[in-house]
Amino acid sequence: MNNIEVVGLGALNIDHIYQVERILDDGETVVSEAASFPGGSAANTIYGLAKLGMNTGFTGVVGDDAEGEVMLQDFHKVGVDTSQIKVRPGARTGSALCLSDKLGRRSLYLLPGANNLLTIDDLDLAYINQAKMFHVSSFVDDRQFNILLALMNRLDLSTKVSFTPGALYATKGLEVLTPILNRTCVLFVNQNELHQLTGGGILAGVESCLKHGCQIIAVTLGQGARLGLGKGISRRTVTAISYIRDAESEYVIELGNQNTISGVDTTGAGDAFATGFIYGLLNGKGLEQCGRLGDIVAQFSITKVGAREGLPTSAELAQRYHELYSERL
Repeated sequence: MNNIEVVGLGALNIDHIYQVERILDDGETVVSEAASFPGGSAANTIYGLAKLGMNTGFTGVVGDDAEGEVMLQDFHKVGVDTSQIKVRPGARTGSALCLSDKLGRRSLYLLPGANNLLTIDDLDLAYINQAKMFHVSSFVDDRQFNILLALMNRLDLSTKVSFTPGALYATKGLEVLTPILNRTCVLFVNQNELHQLTGGGILAGVESCLKHGCQIIAVTLGQGARLGLGKGISRRTVTAISYIRDAESEYVIELGNQNTISGVDTTGAGDAFATGFIYGLLNGKGLEQCGRLGDIVAQFSITKVGAREGLPTSAELAQRYHELYSERL
Protein backbone atom coordinates (compact mmCIF):
# COMPACT_ATOMS: atom_id res chain seq x y z
CA MET A 1 0.00 0.00 0.00
CA ASN A 2 1.32 3.46 -0.92
CA ASN A 3 0.70 6.77 0.86
CA ILE A 4 0.46 5.24 4.32
CA GLU A 5 0.21 8.11 6.80
CA VAL A 6 0.87 6.27 10.07
CA VAL A 7 2.71 3.00 10.71
CA GLY A 8 2.50 1.29 14.08
CA LEU A 9 4.89 -1.06 15.86
CA GLY A 10 4.19 -2.84 19.14
CA ALA A 11 2.86 -5.95 20.79
CA LEU A 12 -0.20 -7.61 19.26
CA ASN A 13 -2.34 -9.16 22.00
CA ILE A 14 -5.80 -10.59 22.45
CA ASP A 15 -7.29 -8.85 25.50
CA HIS A 16 -9.25 -11.11 27.84
CA ILE A 17 -11.24 -8.55 29.82
CA TYR A 18 -12.89 -9.40 33.12
CA GLN A 19 -15.08 -6.75 34.70
CA VAL A 20 -14.91 -7.27 38.45
CA GLU A 21 -16.47 -5.68 41.51
CA ARG A 22 -13.09 -4.41 42.66
CA ILE A 23 -9.38 -4.96 42.05
CA LEU A 24 -7.95 -7.02 44.92
CA ASP A 25 -4.58 -7.24 46.61
CA ASP A 26 -5.76 -10.55 48.06
CA GLY A 27 -9.13 -12.22 48.54
CA GLU A 28 -12.16 -13.02 46.43
CA THR A 29 -14.61 -11.01 44.32
CA VAL A 30 -17.21 -11.43 41.58
CA VAL A 31 -16.72 -11.25 37.80
CA SER A 32 -19.71 -9.44 36.30
CA GLU A 33 -18.74 -9.83 32.64
CA ALA A 34 -15.98 -11.44 30.58
CA ALA A 35 -15.10 -11.05 26.90
CA SER A 36 -12.12 -11.14 24.53
CA PHE A 37 -11.07 -8.51 21.99
CA PRO A 38 -8.08 -7.70 19.76
CA GLY A 39 -5.69 -5.33 21.51
CA GLY A 40 -2.16 -4.04 21.97
CA SER A 41 -1.44 -0.35 22.66
CA ALA A 42 -0.05 0.84 19.32
CA ALA A 43 -2.39 -1.56 17.51
CA ASN A 44 -5.42 0.04 19.16
CA THR A 45 -4.28 3.50 18.10
CA ILE A 46 -3.62 2.40 14.52
CA TYR A 47 -7.05 0.76 14.40
CA GLY A 48 -8.64 3.98 15.68
CA LEU A 49 -6.86 6.13 13.10
CA ALA A 50 -7.98 3.79 10.31
CA LYS A 51 -11.57 4.02 11.53
CA LEU A 52 -11.22 7.81 11.31
CA GLY A 53 -10.30 7.39 7.64
CA MET A 54 -6.50 7.61 7.73
CA ASN A 55 -4.25 5.28 5.72
CA THR A 56 -2.44 3.14 8.29
CA GLY A 57 -0.28 0.05 8.49
CA PHE A 58 1.17 -2.11 11.23
CA THR A 59 4.27 -4.20 11.73
CA GLY A 60 4.51 -6.96 14.33
CA VAL A 61 4.13 -10.68 14.90
CA VAL A 62 1.21 -13.04 15.56
CA GLY A 63 0.96 -16.81 15.79
CA ASP A 64 -0.66 -19.06 13.19
CA ASP A 65 -3.58 -19.68 15.52
CA ALA A 66 -7.21 -18.59 15.67
CA GLU A 67 -6.31 -15.55 17.78
CA GLY A 68 -3.79 -14.37 15.19
CA GLU A 69 -6.43 -14.65 12.49
CA VAL A 70 -8.86 -12.63 14.62
CA MET A 71 -6.22 -9.94 15.02
CA LEU A 72 -5.62 -9.70 11.28
CA GLN A 73 -9.31 -9.73 10.39
CA ASP A 74 -10.05 -6.95 12.86
CA PHE A 75 -7.43 -4.77 11.17
CA HIS A 76 -8.84 -5.64 7.74
CA LYS A 77 -12.29 -4.54 8.88
CA VAL A 78 -11.15 -0.89 9.05
CA GLY A 79 -8.59 -1.02 6.24
CA VAL A 80 -5.28 -1.30 8.15
CA ASP A 81 -2.51 -2.63 5.90
CA THR A 82 -1.26 -5.90 7.46
CA SER A 83 1.36 -6.81 4.85
CA GLN A 84 4.15 -6.26 7.40
CA ILE A 85 2.63 -8.42 10.15
CA LYS A 86 4.54 -11.71 10.30
CA VAL A 87 2.74 -14.98 11.09
CA ARG A 88 4.99 -17.39 12.99
CA PRO A 89 4.18 -21.10 12.49
CA GLY A 90 3.64 -22.96 15.74
CA ALA A 91 3.60 -19.82 17.87
CA ARG A 92 0.76 -18.58 20.05
CA THR A 93 -0.49 -15.03 19.58
CA GLY A 94 0.19 -12.78 22.56
CA SER A 95 -2.51 -12.24 25.14
CA ALA A 96 -3.35 -9.94 28.02
CA LEU A 97 -5.50 -10.63 31.06
CA CYS A 98 -7.25 -7.36 31.92
CA LEU A 99 -9.13 -6.87 35.18
CA SER A 100 -11.30 -3.73 35.23
CA ASP A 101 -13.40 -2.55 38.17
CA LYS A 102 -16.25 -0.10 38.70
CA LEU A 103 -13.88 2.66 39.83
CA GLY A 104 -12.08 2.62 36.49
CA ARG A 105 -9.00 0.88 37.89
CA ARG A 106 -7.25 -1.77 35.82
CA SER A 107 -4.76 -4.55 36.36
CA LEU A 108 -2.96 -6.10 33.36
CA TYR A 109 -1.09 -9.41 33.07
CA LEU A 110 0.77 -10.08 29.81
CA LEU A 111 1.68 -13.33 28.06
CA PRO A 112 3.83 -12.14 25.14
CA GLY A 113 3.77 -15.27 23.00
CA ALA A 114 4.65 -14.52 19.36
CA ASN A 115 5.59 -10.92 20.18
CA ASN A 116 8.86 -12.24 21.62
CA LEU A 117 9.78 -13.58 18.16
CA LEU A 118 10.04 -10.17 16.46
CA THR A 119 13.51 -9.56 15.00
CA ILE A 120 15.16 -6.56 13.36
CA ASP A 121 14.92 -8.44 10.03
CA ASP A 122 11.11 -8.31 10.31
CA LEU A 123 11.15 -4.50 10.01
CA ASP A 124 11.08 -2.94 6.55
CA LEU A 125 12.70 0.50 6.88
CA ALA A 126 11.35 1.73 3.55
CA TYR A 127 7.84 0.80 4.66
CA ILE A 128 8.23 2.66 7.97
CA ASN A 129 9.94 5.70 6.49
CA GLN A 130 7.16 6.32 3.98
CA ALA A 131 4.87 7.34 6.84
CA LYS A 132 4.34 10.81 8.28
CA MET A 133 4.21 9.28 11.76
CA PHE A 134 5.69 6.11 13.25
CA HIS A 135 3.73 5.15 16.37
CA VAL A 136 5.55 2.88 18.83
CA SER A 137 4.51 1.08 22.02
CA SER A 138 6.15 -1.47 24.30
CA PHE A 139 7.12 -5.14 24.25
CA VAL A 140 7.71 -7.42 27.23
CA ASP A 141 11.10 -8.85 26.25
CA ASP A 142 14.36 -6.88 26.32
CA ARG A 143 15.31 -8.22 22.87
CA GLN A 144 12.49 -6.25 21.27
CA PHE A 145 13.37 -3.19 23.36
CA ASN A 146 16.92 -3.34 21.99
CA ILE A 147 15.48 -3.60 18.48
CA LEU A 148 13.60 -0.32 19.09
CA LEU A 149 16.77 1.35 20.32
CA ALA A 150 18.66 0.27 17.20
CA LEU A 151 15.77 1.27 14.94
CA MET A 152 15.81 4.89 16.15
CA ASN A 153 19.23 5.41 14.55
CA ARG A 154 18.07 3.97 11.24
CA LEU A 155 14.92 6.03 10.71
CA ASP A 156 14.86 8.91 8.26
CA LEU A 157 15.07 12.24 10.05
CA SER A 158 11.81 13.21 8.31
CA THR A 159 9.93 10.35 10.00
CA LYS A 160 8.19 11.64 13.12
CA VAL A 161 7.92 9.26 16.07
CA SER A 162 5.05 9.10 18.54
CA PHE A 163 5.75 6.95 21.60
CA THR A 164 3.50 5.29 24.17
CA PRO A 165 5.87 3.66 26.66
CA GLY A 166 3.22 2.30 29.03
CA ALA A 167 4.19 1.11 32.49
CA LEU A 168 6.61 -1.54 31.15
CA TYR A 169 8.91 1.00 29.55
CA ALA A 170 8.20 3.93 31.89
CA THR A 171 9.77 1.97 34.75
CA LYS A 172 13.04 1.80 32.78
CA GLY A 173 13.54 5.53 33.45
CA LEU A 174 14.57 8.52 31.39
CA GLU A 175 18.21 7.63 30.86
CA VAL A 176 17.50 4.17 29.44
CA LEU A 177 14.78 5.55 27.14
CA THR A 178 16.79 8.56 25.95
CA PRO A 179 17.62 7.10 22.49
CA ILE A 180 13.87 6.84 21.82
CA LEU A 181 12.91 10.10 23.56
CA ASN A 182 15.49 11.98 21.45
CA ARG A 183 13.48 10.96 18.36
CA THR A 184 10.05 11.43 19.91
CA CYS A 185 7.77 14.05 18.41
CA VAL A 186 4.89 13.20 20.77
CA LEU A 187 5.16 11.29 24.05
CA PHE A 188 1.90 9.86 25.41
CA VAL A 189 1.82 8.96 29.12
CA ASN A 190 -0.65 8.91 31.97
CA GLN A 191 0.07 10.49 35.35
CA ASN A 192 1.38 7.30 36.95
CA GLU A 193 3.62 6.48 33.99
CA LEU A 194 5.06 10.00 34.03
CA HIS A 195 5.98 9.58 37.70
CA GLN A 196 7.50 6.15 37.02
CA LEU A 197 9.48 7.59 34.13
CA THR A 198 10.78 10.76 35.78
CA GLY A 199 10.23 10.43 39.53
CA GLY A 200 8.57 13.85 39.50
CA GLY A 201 5.12 15.38 39.54
CA ILE A 202 3.21 16.41 36.44
CA LEU A 203 4.84 19.75 35.67
CA ALA A 204 8.36 18.77 36.75
CA GLY A 205 8.07 15.40 35.00
CA VAL A 206 7.04 17.01 31.73
CA GLU A 207 9.96 19.44 32.00
CA SER A 208 12.34 16.48 32.40
CA CYS A 209 10.92 14.83 29.27
CA LEU A 210 11.47 18.02 27.27
CA LYS A 211 15.09 18.11 28.43
CA HIS A 212 15.55 14.52 27.22
CA GLY A 213 14.50 15.36 23.68
CA CYS A 214 10.71 15.05 23.45
CA GLN A 215 9.11 17.78 21.38
CA ILE A 216 5.55 17.40 22.72
CA ILE A 217 4.32 15.63 25.85
CA ALA A 218 0.65 14.73 26.29
CA VAL A 219 -0.29 13.56 29.78
CA THR A 220 -3.70 12.00 30.46
CA LEU A 221 -4.97 12.56 33.99
CA GLY A 222 -7.86 10.12 34.38
CA GLN A 223 -10.79 11.69 36.21
CA GLY A 224 -8.84 14.91 36.78
CA ALA A 225 -5.89 16.44 38.64
CA ARG A 226 -5.39 19.90 40.13
CA LEU A 227 -2.73 21.93 38.34
CA GLY A 228 -1.35 25.38 39.11
CA LEU A 229 -0.63 27.15 35.81
CA GLY A 230 0.94 30.48 34.93
CA LYS A 231 2.87 32.93 37.10
CA GLY A 232 2.15 36.01 39.15
CA ILE A 233 -1.26 37.61 38.74
CA SER A 234 -2.03 35.31 35.80
CA ARG A 235 -1.57 32.18 37.91
CA ARG A 236 -4.64 29.95 38.14
CA THR A 237 -5.53 26.52 39.45
CA VAL A 238 -7.56 24.17 37.25
CA THR A 239 -8.80 20.61 37.34
CA ALA A 240 -7.40 19.07 34.18
CA ILE A 241 -8.05 15.73 32.52
CA SER A 242 -5.06 16.16 30.19
CA TYR A 243 -1.99 18.38 30.05
CA ILE A 244 -0.06 19.13 26.85
CA ARG A 245 3.29 20.87 26.68
CA ASP A 246 5.91 21.76 24.11
CA ALA A 247 8.99 23.97 24.40
CA GLU A 248 6.99 27.22 24.14
CA SER A 249 3.49 26.63 25.47
CA GLU A 250 1.26 24.56 27.74
CA TYR A 251 -2.38 23.62 27.32
CA VAL A 252 -4.94 21.86 29.48
CA ILE A 253 -8.21 20.15 28.76
CA GLU A 254 -10.26 20.99 31.82
CA LEU A 255 -12.75 18.75 33.53
CA GLY A 256 -16.32 19.82 32.71
CA ASN A 257 -19.76 18.44 32.17
CA GLN A 258 -18.90 17.69 28.56
CA ASN A 259 -16.19 15.26 29.73
CA THR A 260 -18.31 13.24 32.13
CA ILE A 261 -19.63 10.51 29.85
CA SER A 262 -20.49 7.44 31.89
CA GLY A 263 -17.73 4.92 31.37
CA VAL A 264 -18.23 1.18 30.96
CA ASP A 265 -14.58 0.11 30.56
CA THR A 266 -11.40 2.21 30.55
CA THR A 267 -9.31 -0.38 28.70
CA GLY A 268 -7.50 1.40 25.87
CA ALA A 269 -8.59 4.92 26.86
CA GLY A 270 -5.02 6.18 26.64
CA ASP A 271 -4.60 4.57 23.21
CA ALA A 272 -7.82 6.28 22.13
CA PHE A 273 -6.51 9.64 23.35
CA ALA A 274 -3.41 9.08 21.21
CA THR A 275 -5.68 8.30 18.25
CA GLY A 276 -7.50 11.63 18.47
CA PHE A 277 -4.32 13.59 19.17
CA ILE A 278 -2.38 12.14 16.22
CA TYR A 279 -5.41 12.60 13.97
CA GLY A 280 -5.49 16.28 14.87
CA LEU A 281 -1.74 16.74 14.53
CA LEU A 282 -1.58 15.19 11.06
CA ASN A 283 -4.54 17.31 9.98
CA GLY A 284 -2.77 20.53 10.94
CA LYS A 285 -4.59 21.28 14.20
CA GLY A 286 -3.03 23.19 17.08
CA LEU A 287 -2.00 21.38 20.25
CA GLU A 288 -5.05 22.47 22.22
CA GLN A 289 -7.35 21.18 19.47
CA CYS A 290 -5.33 17.94 19.38
CA GLY A 291 -5.89 17.56 23.11
CA ARG A 292 -9.61 18.14 22.70
CA LEU A 293 -9.78 15.54 19.95
CA GLY A 294 -7.83 13.07 22.07
CA ASP A 295 -10.23 13.57 24.96
CA ILE A 296 -13.32 13.14 22.75
CA VAL A 297 -12.03 9.89 21.22
CA ALA A 298 -11.16 8.60 24.71
CA GLN A 299 -14.67 9.46 25.92
CA PHE A 300 -16.12 7.49 23.01
CA SER A 301 -13.87 4.53 23.76
CA ILE A 302 -14.93 4.03 27.38
CA THR A 303 -18.63 3.69 26.49
CA LYS A 304 -18.17 0.06 25.45
CA VAL A 305 -16.18 -2.90 26.73
CA GLY A 306 -12.88 -3.42 24.90
CA ALA A 307 -10.31 -0.98 23.61
CA ARG A 308 -11.79 -0.63 20.10
CA GLU A 309 -15.53 -1.23 20.24
CA GLY A 310 -16.50 2.36 21.08
CA LEU A 311 -14.06 4.20 18.82
CA PRO A 312 -15.73 6.82 16.57
CA THR A 313 -15.86 7.41 12.85
CA SER A 314 -14.68 10.77 11.51
CA ALA A 315 -18.30 11.91 11.17
CA GLU A 316 -19.05 11.02 14.80
CA LEU A 317 -15.90 12.78 15.97
CA ALA A 318 -16.67 15.91 13.95
CA GLN A 319 -20.24 16.03 15.24
CA ARG A 320 -19.17 15.68 18.86
CA TYR A 321 -16.43 18.30 18.45
CA HIS A 322 -18.94 20.76 17.01
CA GLU A 323 -21.40 20.05 19.84
CA LEU A 324 -18.75 20.77 22.49
CA TYR A 325 -16.81 23.63 20.94
CA SER A 326 -19.09 25.11 18.26
CA GLU A 327 -16.30 24.68 15.73
CA ARG A 328 -16.00 22.52 12.65
CA LEU A 329 -13.04 20.23 12.08
